[in-house]
Amino acid sequence: MHMNTKNYIRIFLWLLMLIGGAVVGIYFDKIYFKDLFDSLYFHITTFVLGYFLLKLIIKASRNTGKFLAGRGRQGNLPRMETNRLVTEGVYGLMRHPMHFGLWFFPLAFALLVGSPTFIFFIAPLEMFLMLLLIKIWEEPEAEKKFGEAYREYKKRVPFFCFKPDCIKALLEEKEG
Repeated sequence: MHMNTKNYIRIFLWLLMLIGGAVVGIYFDKIYFKDLFDSLYFHITTFVLGYFLLKLIIKASRNTGKFLAGRGRQGNLPRMETNRLVTEGVYGLMRHPMHFGLWFFPLAFALLVGSPTFIFFIAPLEMFLMLLLIKIWEEPEAEKKFGEAYREYKKRVPFFCFKPDCIKALLEEKEG
């Protein structure tokens, strides 16, 4: 099965943000943060932090993706599609657990690149943009697909959850 056009657009936006953020960040680093950008210690530190953050993101995304695929799909659907509202497990703790993990991806990528401008300015802006896209694109799409059940779910379950129990559940591997 193939992905729908909206998923290709999402992937394109991701790549544009990440590659664009790196290019623009490095450009401004060479002008405004040359000493920091040229520092081997800075790059080693940011690379190590980025590596560990990326490992957590991959684990959270893999766990939530498997869980969602096992419970959110009934029948023969294209990859990355769901037709059942999942409200248990980590989805009972936050509405967008997969996005929560991926939300930190621009920061992890910026740390790996080692661009101060990307880390401190562009990645936070991209993270904010991701929140807006979830709010103006994903949430209305889910409401349209699942109707009143999703509106009730929204009343009970927060968008994201930063509580330690929620983070632990996000990182624990569960069967789908």
